[in-house]
Amino acid sequence: MTDRDGLPGDGLGHHGGARAPALALRGICKSYGPVVACDAVDLTVHRGEIHGLLGENGAGKSTLMKILLGLVRRDGGTIDHDGTPVEVGGPQEAIALGIGMVHQHFSLVEPLTVWENVTLGDTGKVDRARACEQVREVGARYGLPIDPLAPVSRLSAGERQRVELIKCLRRDPSVLVLDEPTSVLTQAESAELFGVLREVVAGEDRAVILISHKLAEITTATDRVTVLRRGRVAFHSVTAETSAQELARQMVGRDVSLRAEAAALGMLPVERRGGRKQEEAPEPGVEPALRLSGITVRSDGVPLLDDFSLEVAPGEILGLYGVEGNGQATLGDVLSGLVEPAAGTIEIGGTPVDPARPGALHRAGLGIIPEDRHASGVVLDMSVADNLVMKSLEGVSGRLLIDRRKTHELARRLATEFNIITSSLDNPVRSLSGGNQQRVVLAREMSANPSVLVAAQPTHGLDVGAIEDMYLRLRKAASSGVAVLLISTELEEVMALSSRIAVISGGRVAGLLPTAEATAERLGMLVGGVAA
Repeated sequence: MTDRDGLPGDGLGHHGGARAPALALRGICKSYGPVVACDAVDLTVHRGEIHGLLGENGAGKSTLMKILLGLVRRDGGTIDHDGTPVEVGGPQEAIALGIGMVHQHFSLVEPLTVWENVTLGDTGKVDRARACEQVREVGARYGLPIDPLAPVSRLSAGERQRVELIKCLRRDPSVLVLDEPTSVLTQAESAELFGVLREVVAGEDRAVILISHKLAEITTATDRVTVLRRGRVAFHSVTAETSAQELARQMVGRDVSLRAEAAALGMLPVERRGGRKQEEAPEPGVEPALRLSGITVRSDGVPLLDDFSLEVAPGEILGLYGVEGNGQATLGDVLSGLVEPAAGTIEIGGTPVDPARPGALHRAGLGIIPEDRHASGVVLDMSVADNLVMKSLEGVSGRLLIDRRKTHELARRLATEFNIITSSLDNPVRSLSGGNQQRVVLAREMSANPSVLVAAQPTHGLDVGAIEDMYLRLRKAASSGVAVLLISTELEEVMALSSRIAVISGGRVAGLLPTAEATAERLGMLVGGVAA
């Protein structure tokens, strides 16, 4: 068997006669009670390479990286760093060993400046002038220019990613772990990031572990790839010797042939489907089911939504696409009735609705799948049945109290219709999987027969099977005449589902075009605030 660069090896990166790998995890095991998170996992990463780590949610990627960083204690296995066995007792020990990680969710303190964030965690007296100079030096060295005196609160998502990278690279790591690094970046910023990574590994003999669910990124940016499935290594290969289709098959344990699954896995290019009502642009003159006009929301004088206007027609799926932090979350809060806009109007079916009145949007016919289902989609400690009926209480109420028999009848019908898997409707919602929790939200909203359905990041945290089910449900809703507003940061998702795509940038609609005319390049320019 040959390994990287054709050297003889055992398939795990152990080269006969070659220098030791930068990192070698062997037989890593970790269990949480009866749940096995990592089952004898092997991962070997060499200096001078980008190593892709793939796997569905729950496959063991996060647990493995937490073990590497000393955040979780392993039950078994060994860790070698440059050929020497090591014990990583915590993040500071990982840093001392030269292991750094840029997490998916930024850990920056917004009121502080760039240099203050970069030096967080340093011990001893901090020299401001020296720290600022280091930020400039590292930024210039890796093509990550940033003003060290700028408050983080004023930075774009791409600029914040630069700060996280500078914060990590300043400590001169020999192994750099990146967890979903492009989830909040434009296409141009993603390309810039991968250029920096290639320079880091090729010019400075470092090793990079790239965790991503986007197969197009893995196949173009990595040298080798390891796939985890259900806590075990399912596949290992030189990237150039495999394909996105094979990686997808190894991730889910079967062939991926459904187009929606391919989109969910980030397998570009996305084909255009034809002949489906929800993919056709609305006819001119059709009264919008949802009309948003001049919606403006400010926080401490900063506009989160800035004269935001958009229309969605009955029976269409309109995708609102953009990187995180451009007003999508605020729009979801407005349409949930949680935030009252400073200006603008909301019309449903041509009738103005006052979002400040509790329940007004729901009564007008708007259903919503919120971005964070745990925070505002379900009540985790309430039963599945109660979560399903909480917006249909008039149908399950007696003269004074809730009728439990009617509650269970309605809940049972919805659970069957939406394929909600639970051992008992009396179980708390927190006992369900993420996909089943999301089905509870969708079933509850659709049971009210809405004319408008807002789906905000509806597939975040779901595995491929649950994503496919959600896509089918959204298409079914649109085909029944419901206007669907899909708010998503996933390019493949909006292109797979939408008839038209609106791009949000800086709290405004930067552009609107039919999906048939949309390309990744055009959408990327709009996301970056450039007319396409």
